[in-house]
Amino acid sequence: STTIPESVTSIGSKAFEDCTSLTTITIPDGVASIGLRAFAYCKSLTSITIPESVSSIRDRGFESCSNLTSITIPNSVTLIEGYAFEKCRSLTSITIPNSVTQIGTRAFTNCDSLTSITIPDSVTSLALGTFEECDSITSIILPDGLTNIPNFAFSGCDSLTSITFGTATTPDLGSITIPDSVTSIGYAAFQSCSSLTSITIPDSVTSI
Repeated sequence: STTIPESVTSIGSKAFEDCTSLTTITIPDGVASIGLRAFAYCKSLTSITIPESVSSIRDRGFESCSNLTSITIPNSVTLIEGYAFEKCRSLTSITIPNSVTQIGTRAFTNCDSLTSITIPDSVTSLALGTFEECDSITSIILPDGLTNIPNFAFSGCDSLTSITFGTATTPDLGSITIPDSVTSIGYAAFQSCSSLTSITIPDSVTSI
């Protein structure tokens, strides 16, 4: 295990990348920034708590942390960058706080053990492939104010049985009703959602 001293205020890019034997790490409250790929490929890391002083989870920050089962994201975080948790194959749940306004490209791609996720109301648009190939995910709660369902957003989510837009639930994915807030649906957005039999698209959608 590793304890970073209280005097440290920033963790640079690739600081712990490929530390494959690192199992636990304590980040002190004074750390304001964690660089890109800081913990990528830390394959023995099982849990981590990000302090309240951090405002963003950088590009590929925890990519391929394949034994990471839990992570705490504080209310100070406003941005989850691209590929941040890609291939975190043991991550079973994650709470995204209401402070988050942006989620980057393929942020949760190949999170094979993730079973459910809630996107807060503060997020109005998802990015390319946000939950692509999350093949254990059964339910997703999306905000009422969502305006865009991008390319490959849920592609390969073949266990998905429930999508909820705010208070409107679509059970069993036999059918789905997209709310009026959505204006565009991206390429392959629901590819391989094998239980989907019907879909209602509102007049607000201008491009598919």
